[in-house]
Amino acid sequence: MKTKLFILSLLFVLCFNCKKTEKITIVETANTAENYLKPNTEDQFLGGIKMIPITTPKGEFKVWTKRVGNNPTMKVLLLHGGPGMTHEIYECFDGYFPQENIEYYYYDQLGSYYSDQPKDLSLWDLDRFVEEVEQVRVALGLNKDNFYLYGQSWGGILGMQYALKYQDNLKGLIISNMVASIPDYQKYSDQVLAPKLDPEVLKEIMSYEDKEDYTNQRYLDLIVENYYTKHVIRMPVKDWPEPINRGFKHLNPDVYVTMQGPSEFGIKGNATLKNWDVKDRLKEIKTPTLTIGATHDTMDPEHMKWISTEVQNGRFLLCPNGSHLSQFDDQKVFFKGLISFIKDVDSGAF
Repeated sequence: MKTKLFILSLLFVLCFNCKKTEKITIVETANTAENYLKPNTEDQFLGGIKMIPITTPKGEFKVWTKRVGNNPTMKVLLLHGGPGMTHEIYECFDGYFPQENIEYYYYDQLGSYYSDQPKDLSLWDLDRFVEEVEQVRVALGLNKDNFYLYGQSWGGILGMQYALKYQDNLKGLIISNMVASIPDYQKYSDQVLAPKLDPEVLKEIMSYEDKEDYTNQRYLDLIVENYYTKHVIRMPVKDWPEPINRGFKHLNPDVYVTMQGPSEFGIKGNATLKNWDVKDRLKEIKTPTLTIGATHDTMDPEHMKWISTEVQNGRFLLCPNGSHLSQFDDQKVFFKGLISFIKDVDSGAF
């Protein structure tokens, strides 16, 4: 149970302008069995799975991807959180994207469970991950005419950083449940969320924080039961969806602790992301951008709304009943807004 809760607790850082006939043709083509997975490729044998070679400063490795669906103009690459989490927390997308004819790609970043997991800690570097995403994009044949990049939590950091360097390759960007500044995130956690806890619970949590006793079972129980069920996924732990539990079980703590740090109440210690901040650079992003926030998130929803006004072409979606994993605890609002954005950009209505 201790191991399970430790892994669980690591989460937080953790065509209206188209011609009518053209649009109908795309929809009908995407719906045919022959085109759902492209014939005459390895997809026929691997169900859309592709291991992509990645070149790094420490050699070549392979990362796992899986394509679902086929649409020439709407292709979404999913960047999971963590760092060191897996694609499994997005399996609920299967209930929404296929029926909307949206092609999407599950992807385990280097170090995550289904991909290679080298032990060299120097690989867990933001800029290197950006180059990895670019290599994945090229290998999957994604481009400015079809490529939507979705990033949640740590994936949102990676998505923003990618857009600041490679936005000319993007058709659309989605930043989900992530602010543009780790110091601002820490401030919100300390000054807004922490005081909402029962004073005695907060006092006990901070006693473990002060001692840096981050793996203590009591500390983990307090965090999960009093903080995560309010701000990460608003469900009792016993009701958490199976893909979440499976994803947490597969989390790589080496990646997580290196970049996020050992604390479950913020980003502390020598975490490499501790001082990350791109607030002053958001105005450089011209790609159509959707930011998704939730009322009960670990991240400040007002900050995420602000991001949508800083980028050149932004839209904000609020999940009023959601938290950090609003794809689960405010699912209908989340997917309605996400799908509308993708289709509005695709049709030219955005």
